[in-house]
This record gives sequence, structure tokens and C-alpha cells, in this order.
Amino acid sequence: MSSSVPKIFVIGGTGAQGIPIVRGLVEDGKYQVRVLTRDITSKRAQDLQALGNVELVVGSFANESRLRAGFRGCAGAYVNIDGFTTGEKGEMFWAMRAYELAIDEGVKFFVYGNLDYGTKKGGYDAKYRTGHYDGKGRVGEWMLWQNRENRGRMGAAVFTSGPYIEMAIAYGTPMMPTMEDGVLTWRLPLGDGAVPHVSLDDCAHYVRWLFDNQERANGMDLEVAIDHIQYEDVAAAFEKVSGHPAQFIDISLEEYWKTSPFGGDGAQLSSAIHADPKDPASLTRQQTFTGFWNLFRDSGNNTGVIRRDYQLLDEIHPNRIRTVEEYFRREQEKGEKEGLGSLWDRVQPARMKPVLKLAEDGARLGF
Repeated sequence: MSSSVPKIFVIGGTGAQGIPIVRGLVEDGKYQVRVLTRDITSKRAQDLQALGNVELVVGSFANESRLRAGFRGCAGAYVNIDGFTTGEKGEMFWAMRAYELAIDEGVKFFVYGNLDYGTKKGGYDAKYRTGHYDGKGRVGEWMLWQNRENRGRMGAAVFTSGPYIEMAIAYGTPMMPTMEDGVLTWRLPLGDGAVPHVSLDDCAHYVRWLFDNQERANGMDLEVAIDHIQYEDVAAAFEKVSGHPAQFIDISLEEYWKTSPFGGDGAQLSSAIHADPKDPASLTRQQTFTGFWNLFRDSGNNTGVIRRDYQLLDEIHPNRIRTVEEYFRREQEKGEKEGLGSLWDRVQPARMKPVLKLAEDGARLGF
């Protein structure tokens, strides 16, 4: 790697969001990337290295010496800690510590992978309590506050995403569909609410924009989405693009936790692998994703709890995906070009693939 090309240290590079972001940073040679990974032999890590201008380093974000070594010599950092691995409390500590260490190691621009601080945006109503959202949201606000004093030494921006639209047709997600008598079916507790779904490919553009426009981005919370998407529209768009039947059925939270593939026996498991289930601060999967669905039930038409500035997003990314139908059309074309099968092929129970790294690891291990 050329020493004249700015290097960005990426935490979370092998995750669903991290892979397209790394690709977007290195594709034209303007940046080189150092990726922290627990396993440099994994397919995800090796695919990143094959992009070129990517250096893999072994370690965990929960290790101060590895963080220091990762930040050292880098002009920028993109930090997206997996709250489903470390838990809400662990992410808050290590994300804040990562920010401090980045300043100490001379990093000039820091981007934090964030989610909406749902509890605060919902007026601190307990029904919106969502551990992995609130943990990130608190840290995001803290970083922007710190940036008021530190922006001359290290700039910082927050990148607030949301549920990936890819999760709507993937294994092991809260909105995973099922096949009912030949009809692709989403049974979700959404009512007339809407999910501000994000495209992973668009994430690459937005994060690249933050690094390319540091003067404007410094101190910004860039909140992104395709649109506030209702699941009646997801079903209608899938049916239109694939030519096969699809439906959305609104159900209660109680029914969701009893019958959903995401519920059942797993509902009372810890919402994070390394969170201590005996810790009073830890939430179960049911607790945290009840808050998750309440956020979206009350966010319809971009007038509720979670909102987005779509005019700003159009300015930053004129070619962004704007509808779920557009996303499905792109996926249909991608499947045909890359031999992945049609949309309909890919949602068959035996062929549905994970998009989240955690779900992929669980599927591989038989969970």
C-alpha cells in the first residue's frame, strides 16, 4: 500500500454494512483500509482483502492495545461495533473508548456507525426501549458533544442507519418472511407504521461522502433511509417484480412472539451473545425487539418517532434507491447476472440466505 494514500481503520468491516463500505472506500484507489477482524481466514475477510488496498489485522474491538495498533498511522476511522455481540453496556464503553484512543493516536476524522436513540426520540416512553438502538444512540450524541471541543484536533461524524432492506428477504432477521401455501408472507406487528429501511449499497456511498467531505461532515449526524416503507408496499412490490404472490399480515406483538421464526423458544434469550443474562441491564430478545417494533409502528409517513430528511439525502446521493420496488428490481437483475437465482428462488425456505454476519455464523453452526 502506498504511504501517500490516506488509510482508514475500519471496525465492523466484515459485517453486512462494513463490506460495501470498505468496497466503496477502496474501489477507486483514493483510500486504503485497515480492517480489524477476529478471523483473517474467514470468507468475508478474504473477500475484502481481494478488493485490493485492504490490510487485515487480527483482534477484537474489546482490546485497548489492538485498538491503538489499528488507529496508529491512520488518517480516518469508521467504527461500527456489533451490539448483538457485545451488548448495550459493552458497546457504549468500547465505542467511547475507541473515540478517545483515536484522538490520542492522531486520527483526523472519525465516523461512528449509529442507530436512532429511540427511547429519547420517543419522549423516554419505556415502550420504545431498544437496547442496540439506544446504546448506539447515546454514544452518537456523546461523540457529537465531544466534537464541539475536539473538532480542531479530530473531526467526527455520526452515520445513523436502520434495518437493511436486504433483511426483508433474508434468513434470521426480525422481518424474515415465510412461505404460506405458495404465498410469500410477512406476518409482522407493524400496523400502519413504516420501517425506514436502508440499502447496504447506498451505505457505501454515504460513508464515502462523509470521508470525501470532511469539512461539511464534521459534526454531522447523517440519518439515512430509502424511505419510510410500509409492508403492504413490500408485498406489492415483491409480487410486481417477481410475478409471484406475496402478502403482509398485521399481527399483534403477542402473536409475533409466539409464532414468528424470530420468536418462539428464542424470545427469552439474551439479545447479545456476550451480555450477562443475569445483569439487570441486559434485555432479552423479546424485550429489545418489542421496543424495535413499537418504534416503527409509530413512525408512519415520516411524521412519527423516527424521521428522515429525504431532501438532504437526495442532495448527497442523487442516485440513491428511493422505493422498495426499485430495490427488488435491482436484486432481480443481480440474481440473474451473478447466478444467485430469481427473487422468487431466493426466498424459498431451503435457499434463503442470511445477510447479517451474526445470522450467518449461527446458520453455519446449526443454530
